[in-house]
Amino acid sequence: MFKRIILAGSLAAALTACSAGSSHFTDGGPNKRLAPIPPATMALMAKRGVTPSDPILVRIYKKESELELYKLGRDGRYALLKTYPICRWSGQLGPKQKQGDRQAPEGFYTVSPGQMNPNSNYYLSFDLGYPNAFDRSYGRSGSHLMVHGSCSSMGCYAMTDEAISEVYALAREAFAGGQRGF
Repeated sequence: MFKRIILAGSLAAALTACSAGSSHFTDGGPNKRLAPIPPATMALMAKRGVTPSDPILVRIYKKESELELYKLGRDGRYALLKTYPICRWSGQLGPKQKQGDRQAPEGFYTVSPGQMNPNSNYYLSFDLGYPNAFDRSYGRSGSHLMVHGSCSSMGCYAMTDEAISEVYALAREAFAGGQRGF
């Protein structure tokens, strides 16, 4: 299989690549960043023996247009919690090369709490942290490459607002539990 993996890394805002212009989506109000984890997902975590504060790991598969979210179990292993559809991603298979190429990045990235963007122009978002050290070693450039809501992309990974709200809540709770980056 030709799965290209992105370990969602940083967080910030859909400022340049994915949030040019004024607010694209306004529903959810100022407290959307505090939305609870949905009851069905809470039940799934209980069934799997994990808690909201347990660490997470995120993988994005570009070709399959899926974001997978894993939780760290008591056995010290990450287990798949849920798979979310990616509505849109820009470009084609292959890594982002330079600012403005409208290509979604591929690689391994770390998202810290400071990269979470509750004020995104695209509902909620987190910055992937592109370019990482590997990307920079190849002269790759770009910034503000996000995973966000609103199902519209110019270099980012766009999800439904409902999906990004849930992923955002799971990340928020993992950070509250002490995780420094996913």
